[in-house]
Amino acid sequence: MENKAANSIQDLQYFGEFGGVNPSISDSSTYTFLAAKSMMDTFEGHTEGCYLYSRHSSPSNLYLSEALAALEGTETANVAASGMGAITPTILQLCSAGDHIVCSRTVYGGTYAFLKNFTPKFNINTTFVDITNLKKVEAAITKNTKILYCESVSNPLLEVANIPSLSKLAKKYQLTLVVDNTFSPLCIRPKMLGADVVIHSLTKFINGTSDTVAGAICGSKAFIDSLKNVNDGASMLLGPVMDSLRSSSVLKNMRTLHIRMKKHSENAFYLAQKFELDGIKIMYPGLKSHPQHELYKKISNPEFGFGGMLAFDAGTLEKADELMELLQKNSLGYLAVSLGFYKTLFNAPGTGTSSEIPLEERKKMGLSEGLIRFSIGLDNDIERTYLAMRKCLVEVGLI
Repeated sequence: MENKAANSIQDLQYFGEFGGVNPSISDSSTYTFLAAKSMMDTFEGHTEGCYLYSRHSSPSNLYLSEALAALEGTETANVAASGMGAITPTILQLCSAGDHIVCSRTVYGGTYAFLKNFTPKFNINTTFVDITNLKKVEAAITKNTKILYCESVSNPLLEVANIPSLSKLAKKYQLTLVVDNTFSPLCIRPKMLGADVVIHSLTKFINGTSDTVAGAICGSKAFIDSLKNVNDGASMLLGPVMDSLRSSSVLKNMRTLHIRMKKHSENAFYLAQKFELDGIKIMYPGLKSHPQHELYKKISNPEFGFGGMLAFDAGTLEKADELMELLQKNSLGYLAVSLGFYKTLFNAPGTGTSSEIPLEERKKMGLSEGLIRFSIGLDNDIERTYLAMRKCLVEVGLI
């Protein structure tokens, strides 16, 4: 599948206020007007190129939004203070009391908790389904369903969503297909496959340095404008605004995203192949043993590989903890949540990033307490890394 996202980002060129090669940072919370009528027109959304208040928009945030729209091939985008600051307004903008959502059963724990525990307060309910089973997805749709929600590559089980087929279902029932693409920027472009709205936690691969919390919503101009509407826009009224300094930082890091994603994928693929040969049950879309291996190849851009995330089951939480502590002790990464860092990060989602999901639900979906999720880093000598990691696996008795 042809993917011009990296070229689109590369072609964006901005000049700073004094001719700098980086755009100037807008260090203001509010903006002046030469005429009172201009302020009124801007407040009502009728003025292009004018800024009112940074909760609504700022030059720095618009630069980053433009780059994210280029990344995903959408008309425009809006940035937020976190990934959840992108997810929650999107859902609340699309749904009202009495509406229904069909969501993948394996999603980020914060997303699950919001849909399971929070939105029912507003009489918005969710049915969680196996997103890889299209018959079950369709059977879950009701007359009140408004959103079909999934992740391109799910957190943490790495299930791959059949976005083209889900898009057909969404169109058939007049639903909005919302896809979280945090795990697979550049590798997969959901909008090109039929998604209506694409969400990112910019905190992860897109920023890549684990120093910023941020999110993004990519979609049509009409939808993004509705989110920013001063009267009933969820992003505007809930206020998950991104700081201009952080926007500038993420924009700089986006310039190397194509290089980093290739290396993350290359290293993860190497380790996945090696560990599988060692007899470890590896979950990685690049392996032929992965249930959606062929689907991933069909919907992805081969230039950027199969992504930087892999997982395997250590059997028990005790074994998982023992291994992770040993890997950290040997400088092979950090026992930490999040992903997309230059060093490898690992955690046991059952007691961490997916702990919001009840134990019985985790068991049904195959998320055991011994599962370890790895975000593979940018190590230059991946063979050296493999040998050192293998030694740890042997020491704890997993090989």
